[in-house]
Amino acid sequence: MAALVAAGALGTAFAFTSVNDTQEVLVVSSDVKRGETIKAGDLSVVRVSVDPALTPVPGSQKAELEGSRAAVDLWAGTLLTEEAVTDNLVPGEGESLVGISLTPAKMPSEPLYSGDVVRIVTTPGDQGEVTDKEPVTIEATVVGVSRVEETGETVVDVAVPEGEAADLAARAATGRVALVLDARER
Repeated sequence: MAALVAAGALGTAFAFTSVNDTQEVLVVSSDVKRGETIKAGDLSVVRVSVDPALTPVPGSQKAELEGSRAAVDLWAGTLLTEEAVTDNLVPGEGESLVGISLTPAKMPSEPLYSGDVVRIVTTPGDQGEVTDKEPVTIEATVVGVSRVEETGETVVDVAVPEGEAADLAARAATGRVALVLDARER
């Protein structure tokens, strides 16, 4: 009998601590596409037990986030994280986004991250037409990186000034560009 009472007390204590170990966080209540403005009805406050590895936005910040923009596609039912919300759109005013497909030989082996400052450099043609002229370089900021398994190439999305986007896109389309990673000191 004493064992049953002790087991019941332990079960009650476990249930009590489990319920009290929850916190109010924001969850997406309706789909929001990347770049769209977050409206009042797009977020809900829920009470959940959160894994310490996660960084959900506290429910108390709901009013503050209304009017900000989705940095990524937000799907209904998912916890909202701080990284998923932004005040800045990419590309920003006066910028363009250009995708560059690069072989491993045309980029550093060091992983690239969003925000890295890079230079896109024109490379010689197939015949090795190296000249004494300085290669054309265009400064850019990495926005995203994805690997194409079928080809082994890496697609790097970079933000560049709007006036340089067409030239960079044309050079990238020929495959005659390489990427140089500059200092990461921020």
